Amino acid sequence: MKTAHDLVTAAIIRVQEITLAETDQAIVDADVLADVREADEFAAGHVAGAVHISRGMLEFKFSANPALQSRDLNVLLYCKTSGRAALAAAALHEMGYLNVKSIAGGFDAWAAAGKPVAKPETPSFD
Repeated sequence: MKTAHDLVTAAIIRVQEITLAETDQAIVDADVLADVREADEFAAGHVAGAVHISRGMLEFKFSANPALQSRDLNVLLYCKTSGRAALAAAALHEMGYLNVKSIAGGFDAWAAAGKPVAKPETPSFD
């Protein structure tokens, strides 16, 4: 029986991971920058410009949204540490997407490197 770790390891071998040094250009080039973490993780902080598409809903969101159906989209994914993004990238490859990358080390590596973290603004009722 395969473990989650086994599935992630196999996915990482099949997908293109980029380093933090490559992220700035990859974000500029991306048609879609997707955070595949859970909603509470995204709300706590995310990469500016990212859209939230949780890993569990990824295939459904890409299939249902006409703006996401072109198989030529440049898609850049990230999660907390790389596992979910690798699984998401592998799934998108299986769906026929041709240009999918994930950020090695994920959001944790991004934040640890001192890169900017966006947080939703809470409205003030003063």
